[in-house]
Amino acid sequence: MGSSISFTAVGGPTLLIELGGTRLLTDPTFDPPGTYPLGTRTLVKTAPPAFSRAELGVVDAVLLSHDQHPDNLDTAGREALEGVPLVLSTPVAAARLPGVKGLAPWEEVLVPRPDGGDVRVTATPAQHGPDGTEGLTGPVTGFVVSAADLPTVYVSGDNASMHVVDQVAGRFPEIDVAVLFAGAAQTPLLGEAYLTLTSAEAAEAARRLGARWVIPAHFNSWAHYREGADRLRTAFADAKLSDRVVLLAPGERITVG
Repeated sequence: MGSSISFTAVGGPTLLIELGGTRLLTDPTFDPPGTYPLGTRTLVKTAPPAFSRAELGVVDAVLLSHDQHPDNLDTAGREALEGVPLVLSTPVAAARLPGVKGLAPWEEVLVPRPDGGDVRVTATPAQHGPDGTEGLTGPVTGFVVSAADLPTVYVSGDNASMHVVDQVAGRFPEIDVAVLFAGAAQTPLLGEAYLTLTSAEAAEAARRLGARWVIPAHFNSWAHYREGADRLRTAFADAKLSDRVVLLAPGERITVG
């Protein structure tokens, strides 16, 4: 592992990741608090983003786990895609959104670095709920970001499957930083089932991945996230992994490496 990497929390699933001079943005959500219709359901945003899109400055690429839910891509988030040189997501999202490049699981793309090198982004599987629910929740992707001289970062996207975690760990045995979308999200669509990792599952995912640092995302700013920072802190303590987890409140930034 070489140079350091910085993470800035915007809120919900939105993080600015800076590595090797390259600036990546996950799941852009910049709308204000309010109610957001989703089919027959309504999602409630409870807090504003810590930064506007303009305040974040230059973004070289967006890592968009999926486009079909407003807590992962809202109205202002869609506007934020404009002017970004590269937006990576699912093939379905690419068919719906102009300028988006869709990646199948394990497909790779190189993002140019200001220093003349490249950052490799590899799409990973993701499962937005229990087995057999993809037809209801829609396709999702995760990402692994890597370079020879930089920490390797796994961004899970809205994944609820430990089998997927095992697949990623098998392909990438040296994950330095795991950005895990947690929050134990629930909506009436799936009743009591979870659409993302619970706090206990996030701690177990960290153990299976062997990540040196774990940065949870997707656990604040929306009412359907059932488990927040306190539950994550307890779960990692119970798993004896407190030294690995970094809980960023919106507006906070950390550099690791």
